[in-house]
Amino acid sequence: MIDLRLVEHLRASRRILVFTGAGVSTASGIPDFRGPDGVWRRRRPVPYDEFLTSEAARVEYWDFKVESWEILRRARPNTVHQAIVALEGAGKIVAVVTQNVDGLHRLAGTSPDLLVELHGTDRLVRCLRCDDTSDPSRHIEVFKATRCPPRCACGGPLKPATISFGQSLRPTDLDRAAAAAAETDLVLALGSTLSVHPAASIPLLAADRGSPYIIVNEGATDHDDQPSVTLRLHGDVTAIVPQAVEAALE
Repeated sequence: MIDLRLVEHLRASRRILVFTGAGVSTASGIPDFRGPDGVWRRRRPVPYDEFLTSEAARVEYWDFKVESWEILRRARPNTVHQAIVALEGAGKIVAVVTQNVDGLHRLAGTSPDLLVELHGTDRLVRCLRCDDTSDPSRHIEVFKATRCPPRCACGGPLKPATISFGQSLRPTDLDRAAAAAAETDLVLALGSTLSVHPAASIPLLAADRGSPYIIVNEGATDHDDQPSVTLRLHGDVTAIVPQAVEAALE
Protein backbone atom coordinates (compact mmCIF):
# COMPACT_ATOMS: atom_id res chain seq x y z
CA MET A 1 0.00 0.00 0.00
CA ILE A 2 1.29 3.45 -0.91
CA ASP A 3 1.86 5.75 2.05
CA LEU A 4 0.07 8.94 1.05
CA ARG A 5 1.86 10.99 3.70
CA LEU A 6 5.19 10.22 2.05
CA VAL A 7 3.71 10.95 -1.36
CA GLU A 8 2.51 14.38 -0.26
CA HIS A 9 5.88 15.30 1.20
CA LEU A 10 7.59 14.24 -2.04
CA ARG A 11 5.16 16.27 -4.13
CA ALA A 12 5.53 19.39 -2.01
CA SER A 13 9.33 19.36 -1.86
CA ARG A 14 11.72 20.92 -4.36
CA ARG A 15 15.09 20.44 -2.64
CA ILE A 16 15.24 16.91 -1.22
CA LEU A 17 18.30 15.60 0.58
CA VAL A 18 18.35 11.79 0.36
CA PHE A 19 20.53 10.02 2.93
CA THR A 20 21.10 6.31 2.27
CA GLY A 21 22.56 3.38 4.17
CA ALA A 22 23.16 -0.33 3.72
CA GLY A 23 19.45 -1.18 3.60
CA VAL A 24 19.24 0.48 0.19
CA SER A 25 21.90 -1.83 -1.26
CA THR A 26 20.96 -5.19 0.25
CA ALA A 27 18.30 -5.68 -2.43
CA SER A 28 21.14 -5.47 -4.96
CA GLY A 29 22.96 -8.33 -3.24
CA ILE A 30 25.38 -6.21 -1.23
CA PRO A 31 25.69 -7.62 2.33
CA ASP A 32 25.41 -5.17 5.20
CA PHE A 33 28.18 -4.78 7.76
CA ARG A 34 26.50 -4.47 11.14
CA GLY A 35 23.32 -6.58 10.93
CA PRO A 36 22.77 -10.01 12.48
CA ASP A 37 24.36 -11.62 9.40
CA GLY A 38 26.62 -8.67 8.65
CA VAL A 39 30.15 -8.83 7.35
CA TRP A 40 31.68 -7.80 10.68
CA ARG A 41 30.20 -10.91 12.32
CA ARG A 42 32.67 -13.06 10.42
CA ARG A 43 35.47 -10.65 9.52
CA ARG A 44 37.49 -8.30 11.65
CA PRO A 45 37.62 -4.78 10.22
CA VAL A 46 41.21 -3.65 9.69
CA PRO A 47 41.75 -0.25 11.35
CA TYR A 48 43.44 2.44 9.29
CA ASP A 49 46.49 2.69 11.53
CA GLU A 50 47.09 -1.08 11.20
CA PHE A 51 46.81 -0.84 7.43
CA LEU A 52 49.48 1.85 7.45
CA THR A 53 51.92 0.05 9.74
CA SER A 54 51.47 -3.69 9.17
CA GLU A 55 52.08 -5.72 6.01
CA ALA A 56 50.02 -8.57 7.51
CA ALA A 57 47.10 -6.19 8.09
CA ARG A 58 47.33 -5.00 4.49
CA VAL A 59 47.18 -8.61 3.28
CA GLU A 60 44.13 -9.22 5.50
CA TYR A 61 42.49 -6.06 4.17
CA TRP A 62 43.08 -6.93 0.52
CA ASP A 63 41.84 -10.50 1.14
CA PHE A 64 38.49 -9.02 2.14
CA LYS A 65 38.49 -6.69 -0.87
CA VAL A 66 39.03 -9.65 -3.22
CA GLU A 67 35.99 -11.33 -1.68
CA SER A 68 33.80 -8.21 -1.78
CA TRP A 69 34.91 -7.25 -5.31
CA GLU A 70 33.33 -10.40 -6.72
CA ILE A 71 30.02 -9.38 -5.16
CA LEU A 72 30.38 -5.73 -6.11
CA ARG A 73 31.05 -6.21 -9.80
CA ARG A 74 27.90 -8.35 -10.17
CA ALA A 75 25.65 -5.93 -8.27
CA ARG A 76 23.21 -3.71 -10.13
CA PRO A 77 21.13 -0.74 -8.93
CA ASN A 78 17.68 -1.59 -7.63
CA THR A 79 14.33 0.21 -7.67
CA VAL A 80 15.28 2.56 -4.82
CA HIS A 81 18.39 3.78 -6.66
CA GLN A 82 16.24 4.25 -9.76
CA ALA A 83 13.53 6.10 -7.82
CA ILE A 84 16.14 8.56 -6.53
CA VAL A 85 17.31 9.13 -10.11
CA ALA A 86 13.67 9.77 -11.10
CA LEU A 87 13.41 12.44 -8.38
CA GLU A 88 16.59 14.02 -9.72
CA GLY A 89 15.11 13.99 -13.22
CA ALA A 90 12.12 15.88 -11.86
CA GLY A 91 14.47 18.53 -10.46
CA LYS A 92 13.72 17.66 -6.83
CA ILE A 93 17.13 16.56 -5.50
CA VAL A 94 19.63 18.86 -3.81
CA ALA A 95 21.97 16.01 -2.79
CA VAL A 96 22.24 12.25 -2.37
CA VAL A 97 24.41 11.62 0.67
CA THR A 98 25.32 7.96 1.11
CA GLN A 99 27.18 5.84 3.62
CA ASN A 100 27.44 3.07 1.03
CA VAL A 101 30.72 2.34 -0.75
CA ASP A 102 29.31 0.17 -3.54
CA GLY A 103 28.96 2.94 -6.14
CA LEU A 104 25.44 1.88 -7.08
CA HIS A 105 24.01 5.41 -6.93
CA ARG A 106 26.52 6.53 -9.56
CA LEU A 107 25.88 3.38 -11.62
CA ALA A 108 22.13 4.11 -11.50
CA GLY A 109 22.68 7.58 -12.94
CA THR A 110 22.81 9.92 -9.95
CA SER A 111 24.76 12.99 -11.01
CA PRO A 112 28.28 13.16 -9.54
CA ASP A 113 27.59 16.83 -8.78
CA LEU A 114 24.76 15.78 -6.43
CA LEU A 115 26.32 12.62 -5.01
CA VAL A 116 28.28 12.69 -1.75
CA GLU A 117 29.87 9.32 -0.93
CA LEU A 118 30.76 10.05 2.70
CA HIS A 119 32.54 6.75 3.26
CA GLY A 120 34.18 6.70 -0.15
CA THR A 121 33.86 4.08 -2.88
CA ASP A 122 35.16 0.60 -3.59
CA ARG A 123 35.03 1.37 -7.31
CA LEU A 124 38.31 3.28 -7.14
CA VAL A 125 41.72 2.57 -5.62
CA ARG A 126 43.65 5.52 -4.16
CA CYS A 127 47.35 5.95 -3.47
CA LEU A 128 47.90 7.06 0.11
CA ARG A 129 51.04 8.96 -0.89
CA CYS A 130 50.26 10.82 -4.15
CA ASP A 131 46.42 10.57 -4.08
CA ASP A 132 46.30 9.14 -7.61
CA THR A 133 43.24 6.98 -8.34
CA SER A 134 42.87 3.93 -10.58
CA ASP A 135 40.54 1.07 -11.42
CA PRO A 136 40.49 -1.73 -8.83
CA SER A 137 40.36 -4.66 -11.28
CA ARG A 138 44.04 -4.93 -12.14
CA HIS A 139 45.13 -4.44 -8.53
CA ILE A 140 42.76 -7.20 -7.42
CA GLU A 141 44.19 -9.57 -10.04
CA VAL A 142 47.79 -8.75 -9.10
CA PHE A 143 47.08 -9.33 -5.42
CA LYS A 144 45.35 -12.65 -6.14
CA ALA A 145 48.39 -13.79 -8.11
CA THR A 146 51.13 -12.55 -5.78
CA ARG A 147 49.53 -12.10 -2.32
CA CYS A 148 51.48 -8.83 -2.17
CA PRO A 149 49.47 -5.71 -1.29
CA PRO A 150 49.65 -3.45 -4.35
CA ARG A 151 51.68 -0.27 -4.50
CA CYS A 152 51.52 2.81 -6.70
CA ALA A 153 54.19 3.71 -9.25
CA CYS A 154 55.30 6.35 -6.75
CA GLY A 155 55.89 3.63 -4.14
CA GLY A 156 52.97 4.54 -1.91
CA PRO A 157 50.52 1.91 -0.61
CA LEU A 158 47.30 1.49 -2.55
CA LYS A 159 43.96 1.18 -0.81
CA PRO A 160 40.38 1.15 -2.09
CA ALA A 161 39.06 4.70 -1.82
CA THR A 162 36.90 3.95 1.21
CA ILE A 163 37.03 5.26 4.75
CA SER A 164 38.38 2.67 7.20
CA PHE A 165 37.93 2.58 10.97
CA GLY A 166 40.08 5.32 12.43
CA GLN A 167 40.40 7.15 9.11
CA SER A 168 38.99 10.67 8.87
CA LEU A 169 36.23 11.48 6.42
CA ARG A 170 37.25 13.81 3.61
CA PRO A 171 36.49 17.39 4.72
CA THR A 172 35.20 18.36 1.27
CA ASP A 173 32.57 15.59 1.45
CA LEU A 174 31.42 16.68 4.90
CA ASP A 175 31.24 20.28 3.74
CA ARG A 176 29.14 19.36 0.69
CA ALA A 177 26.74 17.29 2.81
CA ALA A 178 26.38 20.06 5.40
CA ALA A 179 25.76 22.64 2.68
CA ALA A 180 22.98 20.48 1.24
CA ALA A 181 21.45 20.07 4.71
CA ALA A 182 21.36 23.86 5.04
CA GLU A 183 19.24 24.31 1.91
CA THR A 184 17.01 21.24 1.77
CA ASP A 185 13.24 21.39 2.30
CA LEU A 186 12.92 17.64 2.99
CA VAL A 187 15.37 15.03 4.23
CA LEU A 188 14.79 11.32 3.59
CA ALA A 189 16.87 8.77 5.49
CA LEU A 190 16.57 5.43 3.71
CA GLY A 191 17.88 2.06 4.83
CA SER A 192 20.18 3.35 7.57
CA THR A 193 20.35 2.62 11.28
CA LEU A 194 21.67 6.18 11.66
CA SER A 195 24.23 4.92 14.15
CA VAL A 196 27.54 5.77 12.44
CA HIS A 197 28.97 9.21 13.11
CA PRO A 198 29.64 11.80 11.88
CA ALA A 199 27.54 10.66 8.89
CA ALA A 200 24.36 10.24 10.95
CA SER A 201 24.49 13.87 12.02
CA ILE A 202 23.76 15.11 8.48
CA PRO A 203 19.96 14.46 8.51
CA LEU A 204 19.72 16.13 11.93
CA LEU A 205 21.40 19.27 10.60
CA ALA A 206 18.46 19.64 8.24
CA ALA A 207 15.80 18.57 10.73
CA ASP A 208 17.06 20.91 13.43
CA ARG A 209 16.56 23.89 11.14
CA GLY A 210 12.94 22.86 10.53
CA SER A 211 13.02 20.70 7.41
CA PRO A 212 10.63 17.72 7.49
CA TYR A 213 12.55 14.55 8.34
CA ILE A 214 11.32 11.15 7.13
CA ILE A 215 12.97 7.84 8.02
CA VAL A 216 12.27 4.62 6.11
CA ASN A 217 13.99 1.55 7.53
CA GLU A 218 13.06 -2.03 8.38
CA GLY A 219 14.82 -2.09 11.76
CA ALA A 220 15.23 0.38 14.59
CA THR A 221 17.35 3.48 14.10
CA ASP A 222 19.17 5.73 16.53
CA HIS A 223 16.95 8.64 15.46
CA ASP A 224 13.59 6.97 16.12
CA ASP A 225 13.06 8.92 19.33
CA GLN A 226 14.22 12.25 17.94
CA PRO A 227 11.46 14.88 18.25
CA SER A 228 12.49 16.32 14.89
CA VAL A 229 11.40 13.17 13.00
CA THR A 230 8.28 14.03 10.98
CA LEU A 231 7.38 10.56 9.72
CA ARG A 232 8.79 7.13 10.60
CA LEU A 233 7.97 4.29 8.20
CA HIS A 234 8.91 0.73 9.19
CA GLY A 235 9.52 -1.68 6.33
CA ASP A 236 11.55 -2.58 3.29
CA VAL A 237 12.66 0.55 1.43
CA THR A 238 12.22 -1.24 -1.91
CA ALA A 239 8.56 -1.86 -1.06
CA ILE A 240 7.85 1.68 0.16
CA VAL A 241 9.95 4.26 -1.65
CA PRO A 242 9.63 3.43 -5.39
CA GLN A 243 5.82 3.31 -5.25
CA ALA A 244 5.64 6.60 -3.37
CA VAL A 245 8.03 8.29 -5.81
CA GLU A 246 6.05 7.02 -8.80
CA ALA A 247 2.81 8.36 -7.30
CA ALA A 248 4.40 11.71 -6.41
CA LEU A 249 5.69 12.23 -9.96
CA GLU A 250 2.43 11.35 -11.72
